[in-house]
Amino acid sequence: MNEFLYNIYTITTETYITIGICLLLIYSVFLSTFSRLGYPLLNQNLGWLSLQILVFSLILVYLQYPATLLSWSNFLINDFFTYGAKIIILLSSVSWIFLTLRYSRLERINSFEYWILTLLAVLAMLFVLQAFDILTVYLAIEFQSLVFYILASFKRSSEFSTEAGLKYFVLGAFSSALLLFGLSIIYGLTGLTNLGDFSNFFSGILLDNLSITIGVTVGLIFITVALLFKLSSAPFHMWAPDVYEGSPTSITLFFLIMPKLVILSLLFRFLTFSFHDFLLFWRNIILICTLLSLLIGTLGAFSQTKWKRFFAYSSITHVGFFLLALLTGDFESVSNIVFYVIVYIVTLLGTFSFIVNFRILKYPNHYQSRYLQDLNSLAKSNSLLAFSVTLILFSMAGLPPLAGFFAKFFILFTALQTYAIGVSVFAVLMSCIASFYYIRLIKIMYFGDSNCWIINYPVDKFSSIILGISILIILLLFLDVEMVSVLSTLMSLSF
Repeated sequence: MNEFLYNIYTITTETYITIGICLLLIYSVFLSTFSRLGYPLLNQNLGWLSLQILVFSLILVYLQYPATLLSWSNFLINDFFTYGAKIIILLSSVSWIFLTLRYSRLERINSFEYWILTLLAVLAMLFVLQAFDILTVYLAIEFQSLVFYILASFKRSSEFSTEAGLKYFVLGAFSSALLLFGLSIIYGLTGLTNLGDFSNFFSGILLDNLSITIGVTVGLIFITVALLFKLSSAPFHMWAPDVYEGSPTSITLFFLIMPKLVILSLLFRFLTFSFHDFLLFWRNIILICTLLSLLIGTLGAFSQTKWKRFFAYSSITHVGFFLLALLTGDFESVSNIVFYVIVYIVTLLGTFSFIVNFRILKYPNHYQSRYLQDLNSLAKSNSLLAFSVTLILFSMAGLPPLAGFFAKFFILFTALQTYAIGVSVFAVLMSCIASFYYIRLIKIMYFGDSNCWIINYPVDKFSSIILGISILIILLLFLDVEMVSVLSTLMSLSF
């Protein structure tokens, strides 16, 4: 009985979300049969109930003591890193729901399954963060991926959304096959499934058994490629611009911010913890992907004219910085990546609080903005909003003293400590080039064609609050860099 309660304690939040999903599903099925109480009233009602579940889940996680615990026969781990990562994921999910409530109503996404699926995606990501065995890793990732496939194609009236879901499913299934193949090779050679056992088993094996070393290296290559695909790292990025473009705007934001920290945590557990002795092998793969991500993400964004594709390539550039810190192969880089991820999430939440509500008004109708050119002369019609967007773009470009500068500085500082001078100089060069397409957007806002003004639909109050908080964090984070760095370091100690 004590062992059962001990196991339940580590997944209290996940259990609560699961029960909440079941209750919401029963509630939705019964209520949707009533014509007067159905759509869209049911959709908005479920949105607020989903928000309530996530807020209570956040409180449950916060009240748990972040001790290092292995539970469920060492299938799951609960440490300070998972504690901090869960808080980041749940805070991001709460902010995402605030941005989505109005968008779902205006875009007439009136299916209650929309909120059920997003809660399932959050539940899957919480399990991936705790996974400490290749069985739970694969099952949790597949659970997450299946929900993402449905969400990408959720807008059934749009052929672009259907295409995005189908492309995501086909290529995602291919990456899942690579992951399963790599895990099978390693299990067949070692007979082990636990990530902690891998760390002990591979100590000194490179000198003892060459055949096992070659086989494990091949399996590790398949695993790394599969995870880099799900992280949308170049050259495995082909799916990202098309899927992000075809998905609903709120789902695009969900894809941009939620899976990054989850997949990065898996990469760290596999590469830095379990397979650290294979550093000389996997570091070359990460180096190539870092260079290609920085190059393709930076140059690819120049030719984009649509919001979603633009931020898809921008996210590929940010993935390059994630992987740059991973090159060091030590646990100290975890703190810098966590800091970068926090700044990245805050910046994207601020950006999409503007994009989701950036609607063009042509009386009596209004429609969602899709093109970068719609920013034309925004400073003349709404100077405060244009100033806020300018600060966010400057932070993404990495200009001091904004938060984006310090995030990139810590990543580059970590790389220079390991004498990765060449790739660091290349990252700085690509960051300078990337500043031009951010400045181009600012030019359109302030120096666009004043003969053709665009009338914008009013921004939602919740989105305005999130935009204001994001701007405040971007402006003031450099005052609390030491505090955030200490928090990130404590999370990295779990590795």
